[in-house]
Amino acid sequence: VRWMMYWIVFSLFMATETFTDLLISWFPFYYEMKMAFVIWLLSPYTRGASLLYRKFVHPMLSRKEKEIDTYIIQARERSYQTMVRFGKRGLNMAATAAVQAAAKSQGVLAGRLRSFSMQDLRSIPDEA
Repeated sequence: VRWMMYWIVFSLFMATETFTDLLISWFPFYYEMKMAFVIWLLSPYTRGASLLYRKFVHPMLSRKEKEIDTYIIQARERSYQTMVRFGKRGLNMAATAAVQAAAKSQGVLAGRLRSFSMQDLRSIPDEA
């Protein structure tokens, strides 16, 4: 549980830091403070990640639980519909390619059979 809290807090930190890094990276000792913050999050003595998770993250997730569940259900339905649509499109493309290949090969076979002259066909012995 402790590691789960750490990774959730750390991922939120990294997500926000991606955008704010451009604005505040010019502060003196920014990188040292960032490193100290990550060590504070990770340290088993300070349990910074557990503190932040219980104080801020968990209450926010609890308040937004129904909205999150609704978004997950919508994403599941959309992904199923998308997979069905892509599956149909893929099957249609495969069927079209198979029909085109069959039509082309039929033309090649007919051309081969026409290339034989009647003389060639008469020279084959009859099995009567």
